Amino acid sequence: MRIEHDFLGDREVPDDCYYGVQTMRAIDNFQITGLRIDPDFIKAMAVVKKAAAMTNMATHRLPHEIGDYLIAAADEIIDGKWLDQFPLDPIQGGAGTSINMNMNEVLCNRALELKGLPKGRYDLISPNNHANMAQSTNDSFPTSIKVCVFTKAEALSKALERMAAEFDAKGKEFHDVIKMGRTHLQDAVPITLGEEMDAYASIVRRCISRIDRSLDAIRAINMGGTAVGTGINSEVEYIAEYPDILTRLTGHHFETSSNLVDATNSTDSYAEISGALKTSALSLIKIANDIRLMASGPRCGLNEITLPARQPGSSIMPGKVNPVIAEVLDQTCYHIIGNDLAITLAVENGQLELNVMEPVVAFNLFNSFRYLTNAVNTFTDKLLKGLQANREQCKQWVDNSVGIITALLPHIGYEKCSAIAKEAYATHVPVQTILERENILSKERIAEILSPLEMTQPGIAGIPSSHMRKR
Repeated sequence: MRIEHDFLGDREVPDDCYYGVQTMRAIDNFQITGLRIDPDFIKAMAVVKKAAAMTNMATHRLPHEIGDYLIAAADEIIDGKWLDQFPLDPIQGGAGTSINMNMNEVLCNRALELKGLPKGRYDLISPNNHANMAQSTNDSFPTSIKVCVFTKAEALSKALERMAAEFDAKGKEFHDVIKMGRTHLQDAVPITLGEEMDAYASIVRRCISRIDRSLDAIRAINMGGTAVGTGINSEVEYIAEYPDILTRLTGHHFETSSNLVDATNSTDSYAEISGALKTSALSLIKIANDIRLMASGPRCGLNEITLPARQPGSSIMPGKVNPVIAEVLDQTCYHIIGNDLAITLAVENGQLELNVMEPVVAFNLFNSFRYLTNAVNTFTDKLLKGLQANREQCKQWVDNSVGIITALLPHIGYEKCSAIAKEAYATHVPVQTILERENILSKERIAEILSPLEMTQPGIAGIPSSHMRKR
């Protein structure tokens, strides 16, 4: 053990630990979720600290004989080392001070070790004076959140693009599978399964665009604003140079906020991103539920598509297979919606110069990105790639439908169509049979009008010239 000291007194710290006294106190105080800090967030904070050390050396405030070792320690963390040295619960009081100090202590103790000095010699390399130079938790913590969000968003965008590309492939594969469209869960007019898949691809790409747009809200950072945005203990040169260095390190554009006080006390940008995730979750729920409906049955449901069998569906009903992958996407999206509510409440609860609820914002925001990324990849790999069309069943529903009568409107008028539809519903006689029996149209003309192309493509093909507008 070694003895470390803060203004509350002395505390024993295990000598093999790179964290120190303030981390030890937080371990005792915050045992809430039983979870640990997101590894991507730890790495993001190490990047933020590395950029701070580089900026402080550039302004000649931090000596290279200290800064170079802090940067070396930060690089190790960025590479994935020492993640076990961040044992704190992600939900905690103090606006993230404990997490910030956990990082400062690990950086300093590892820097001391790299320099050949014992851990805890904070008189030589200090968590507060050096690792935290020109900083406060109130600017380094939110900046780290923003860096981490970009990392999470990249992974989610890749997952969503994979899903969209797979829907594109299914759209091509099923372009000729005509089926019944449904509105109000009732028969409507025909559509192709390929058109439905193309629509899902469009929805997913809109999710990507929505999330990408929301990220613009976090490009403005408050580094150098320190405690309340007034810049106490930082320098004008530091504030000016920091964003460019962080941009180079991350590959994402950052800039200093035009109002550092606002950027320190307001967290509305996180609500904007969470809102984009929530809206995207709603869209994905729609897709997953459509898939579940189309796969329902198989004997007593729609049975228009077949999903890959991933596991037995019942402990009592032999042979039952459930759409478990679509179900897990639904449940994940419900969780994202719940996370959004927690973030909403935390964002509105910032008072005066700081929102102290940022830890729970970060926790839920990171989880939303991670859970949604995993669920989207699961859906793409374990359901979408193996999805098959039941062509005969789709055709049978169309052949037995009364909704196809809509295609005859331009040819025989609404009144005749209504009468035929009424008889078809009452007698269960197919529309085509009634048309042929009443000699309303020739068999060839009926086949032409009710062809898949005629019924599922916009245009005026097959419409009598008397119905065409002059151009």
